[in-house]
Amino acid sequence: MTHHPIDASFENLTVFIVDDDPDIRDSLGLLLGLRGYRTALFACAEDFLAAWRPGFAGCVIADLRMPGMSGLELQKELASKGIKLPLVLLTAHGDVSSARQALREKAIDFLQKPFREEELTAAIDTGFRKDLERLNSDRERSTDQSGLATLTQREREVMAHLATGASNVAIAQSLSISPRTVEVHKARVMEKLGARNLVELTRIADRAGKID
Repeated sequence: MTHHPIDASFENLTVFIVDDDPDIRDSLGLLLGLRGYRTALFACAEDFLAAWRPGFAGCVIADLRMPGMSGLELQKELASKGIKLPLVLLTAHGDVSSARQALREKAIDFLQKPFREEELTAAIDTGFRKDLERLNSDRERSTDQSGLATLTQREREVMAHLATGASNVAIAQSLSISPRTVEVHKARVMEKLGARNLVELTRIADRAGKID
């Protein structure tokens, strides 16, 4: 069996295994645990949803056919609740229409049992990378909002103009202030938002919805 070295950036992520078959659930947990993945096991979709917390991060592996809520129904429920954990669906049935539906709803992958270990870990790693992007985006947004909250009204106005590419002279004319005052506000905005240059400032303004 090929050893799969887990990416160091994945160490704080979890594989949430949802399967009503205890043998499959435990074997997946053991297999992934031996490969360095952190796992959490659930006997049904309802149990996972009841346990879910906003801090959950990683990837969900769910069986397609389970008593109660199916894997596809879990996928829809996650979407309806705004839970953006990537999902990999497993099935012992070659159900092409279900696979298409799952992928159409943005599932990471749809694996038919028995699958190769490499297929599973590749799907999980894809899910992990996607969730890391989400976490990084959330962190950036939180940092942006903290910085924006410290800006004065005038600094917000200067930032909005800077983000459109306007020159200091044009901003000064628009706001009826001097170019030197614009430069002072600009420096304060850059410092408060942690922007090293105008490109970064524009990205922050864009993420904050400051650019139409």
